[in-house]
Amino acid sequence: MVASESEANKTPAIGGPVRGSRTGRPIMVLLDLLGRRWALRVLWELRDGRAVTFRELQKLCGGVSASVLNDRLRELREAGVIAADPTGYQLSADGLDLVAALAPLQVWVQRWSD
Repeated sequence: MVASESEANKTPAIGGPVRGSRTGRPIMVLLDLLGRRWALRVLWELRDGRAVTFRELQKLCGGVSASVLNDRLRELREAGVIAADPTGYQLSADGLDLVAALAPLQVWVQRWSD
């Protein structure tokens, strides 16, 4: 199933249609969110827990346009994965949990790539 243009531009939400799911099951919503361009890179760059300014994050991500970064930050904030304050962007408590939950994939990826 291909999402419509309007679905592709809004933040994935549980219970709403997302790429690959009309029902919006939570796992499908998460996979849609994480599958968006630069989303995983943003999480990767925020993994150490410190606050990072927009410009610093854009530099860390190397090559992401300001508009795409703004979209990803908005979506990740709306999903509760990152937080913003006057010092910049950082992972929320849920974001830290998500990064920890993804960590075992590194073990699998290393084995798979060997």
